[in-house]
Amino acid sequence: MIRAGIVGATGFTGGELCRLLLRHPHVNIAWVLSTSQAGTSLASIHADLEGDTDLVCVAEPSDDVDCVFLCVDHGAASSLLVRYPWMMSRKVIDLSNEHRLESDSHDFVYGLPEAFRENIRSARHVANPGCFATAIQLGLLPLAAAGMIGDDVHVSAVTGSTGAGRKAEPTVHFSWRTGNAQVYKPFTHQHVPEIHRTLRALQPSMSGDVLFIPQRGNFTRGILASMYTSCDVSESDVRALFEEYYKDHPFVVVTEDSPDMKRVVNTNRACVWVTTHRGKVLTVSVIDNLLKGASGQAVQNMNLMGGFGETAGLELKSIAF
Repeated sequence: MIRAGIVGATGFTGGELCRLLLRHPHVNIAWVLSTSQAGTSLASIHADLEGDTDLVCVAEPSDDVDCVFLCVDHGAASSLLVRYPWMMSRKVIDLSNEHRLESDSHDFVYGLPEAFRENIRSARHVANPGCFATAIQLGLLPLAAAGMIGDDVHVSAVTGSTGAGRKAEPTVHFSWRTGNAQVYKPFTHQHVPEIHRTLRALQPSMSGDVLFIPQRGNFTRGILASMYTSCDVSESDVRALFEEYYKDHPFVVVTEDSPDMKRVVNTNRACVWVTTHRGKVLTVSVIDNLLKGASGQAVQNMNLMGGFGETAGLELKSIAF
């Protein structure tokens, strides 16, 4: 058993992480930290946990843990690690965007198991990928590993309201979101640099760009991403390429038809479909943005770092209807 601490337990990703770790066979949650909700029971913040835990949010963390999860706002992780330097002597999984790009200033390993599993196994500090970045990369990894991305990759992807976090922003308000859709941050989304980094690590010769058009959808959770690039390959060959690449990765399923999000919502699974048309390869991937795109992937990374089975605590069922 390992003892885990969770910083930022009141948000969507922190709540999902609590739900997973409370049922994990190898983890005890030592504390959940929330400066804004200190002294408040976790079950009163996440009502579905009533009867599952008597944890109370604390204002200060204790160092009696083996692993720390940082479910904090983007840009807050570094100051937190400076304030509590003992955390860097523990295993740390950062769910924010602060440590996803390589830098001489930190030793965090990028936590996409389907690309960097062995690096994660030996890491002490892991930067969890972004949700859009996860969905998009899973649709492109086999092509990049085979050196087959020929030019620009054109990406369109839509996410649910939970992708914007729990804070009361106008675009997550029910009256705005329902019956509505919007393109935002075209070409400039913050996840693009980490996608470039991974693809070029697998295919150094890649010279094209990732042209990403993100969209807000009128649903709560899930991501559907479609992407295409030039590649002169038959459909049977490219499907065989994807099946071979993902055959040893338990959370990625190569499907025979274009997948819908309900196949993966409430799971750590990704479904990926690939097809061809007139010299183009099209891939479609679907994930749950809060699980495979955030907290589920964080647990998957913890399992790898701790030497547990990769699927431990992540045997979840999709909602189907």
